[in-house]
Amino acid sequence: MYTKKLALVVFFFWAVINTQAQVTFKPGLRAGLSLSTISEMHANYRPDFYVGGFGEINFTKRYALQPEINYIRQGSNNVARNFIDQDTQTERTVYQDLQMSYLSIGLLNKLKFNQFEIQFGPALDVLLSDNLAFRKTYNDLSFVTGVAYKMPSGLGFEFRFKKGLLDVLDSDYYHNNSNSHYLFGDYNTNVNFQIGISYSFETK
Repeated sequence: MYTKKLALVVFFFWAVINTQAQVTFKPGLRAGLSLSTISEMHANYRPDFYVGGFGEINFTKRYALQPEINYIRQGSNNVARNFIDQDTQTERTVYQDLQMSYLSIGLLNKLKFNQFEIQFGPALDVLLSDNLAFRKTYNDLSFVTGVAYKMPSGLGFEFRFKKGLLDVLDSDYYHNNSNSHYLFGDYNTNVNFQIGISYSFETK
C-alpha cells in the first residue's frame, strides 16, 4: 500500500515538472485598424486604430492563454439624432460623430493549428475619453473572437470581432424617430472589428 502511494506521489510530481518544462512565454505587440459602430443606430462605421501588448503563455503545442492590454479608439460616425428645437418648437435632425477611447484588458484563449490560430475570450474595457453628451455606463464588458496567421519569424496577421455587452448610450438623448433602414433601439452596444498585425518576441 505504501509503495503504491509513493509511486503515485512520484508520478504526480513528475507530471507537474514535465508540464512546467513545456510551458513557454512570449511577449509581443499588436496594432492595426479599428472599425467600430454602436448597435441599433442609424450610423456609419468609424475607422480608427488600436495598439497594445500581450504575453502568450503556451501550455501545449495546441493551446495558449494570452493576457493583453490594448488602447482602442471606438465609436460611430454620422449618428442621426432627432430633437425639438426649443427656440422654434420644430423637430430638427443633427448628425454627430461619436468617439470613445478604451483601455481594454483581455484574457484570450488560443487554439493553434500549425500556423493558424482561433482566438476567443472576455475583455474589460475601461473608458479613457469620449465626446458623448450623455452615456449609460463608463466602462464596458466585451467578448472577443477572431483568427490569426502566425509566421515562423514571429510576425502575425489578425482579424478580430469584439462585441460589447453593456448599454453604453443614453437613448433618451440620442434618438431617431425617422429611421427606416436600421433598428434604433434602447440597447446600444459597442461593435468593433480589428484588422492588424502582431509580433511575438523570442525569449530564452
